[in-house]
Amino acid sequence: MIRHPLLWIGGGLMALQAAGALLAPLLAPYPPNAQDVLARLKGPTAAHLLGTDNFGRDTLSRILHGYQTLFAISAASVAGALLLGGLLGVLAAYRGGWLDRIVMRCMDVLFAFPIILLAIGIIAILGPGAVSTGIAIGVVYVPIFARTLRAPALLLRESEFVAAARAAGCGHARILIRHILPNLAAIILVQASLSLSTAILVEASLSFLGLGTQPPTPSLGRMLAESRNFLALSPWVAVFSGTAILLASLSFNLLGDGLQDRLDPRFVGRN
Repeated sequence: MIRHPLLWIGGGLMALQAAGALLAPLLAPYPPNAQDVLARLKGPTAAHLLGTDNFGRDTLSRILHGYQTLFAISAASVAGALLLGGLLGVLAAYRGGWLDRIVMRCMDVLFAFPIILLAIGIIAILGPGAVSTGIAIGVVYVPIFARTLRAPALLLRESEFVAAARAAGCGHARILIRHILPNLAAIILVQASLSLSTAILVEASLSFLGLGTQPPTPSLGRMLAESRNFLALSPWVAVFSGTAILLASLSFNLLGDGLQDRLDPRFVGRN
């Protein structure tokens, strides 16, 4: 823990928030959409530990259920981007030639668009909602994984143990699965952690704009957007929902940095 504090701090924060999301039905003191009109816009009290919103809904309950939505969409979108983008990047590097040129030029086209604008454009075609948000974020991150994995895959393709595998008669699929992919595991773990950090912010931003998760499903970004009109009366919802988004993104960012320090050969010798 002393040698890799970022890894343990990020992993601990992530584990606590993931546990809160998984156990939200048990930990939440109230249903996320239950309204108490007499307790509207209240600050933290014994009955409502983090206060209530303009409809009298418990902020703590909505944050715990909002974590479920946030993590589910972010994890699914990053996993899909890793599968598609990583596969395209590794295949382009391994096969080379026209396949490499076509795949990388397609990735360049996607890279030309800002992340948020590209996600908004995809949601404009598919319509707002949790599924379309996950697809939009996944498409945005496909070129990131493709480029990240292509460069080391090019080096591995020319390595001696891959040449020995070819000389031993191994097929392309066996070489990719048994020799190249295991050597990319560290890069995949680090990039996936860092991508989850930014995917959380993208999902919250889209929900803040009204393009992501739709009511009545709790969403941290929408909670932040709805609380803007009541900052003077009760800033608690904005403070706590914004803090929840910050901690979610920060935990994966710290985890990614810690994994890089632990797994990157350039840093292992120094720690």
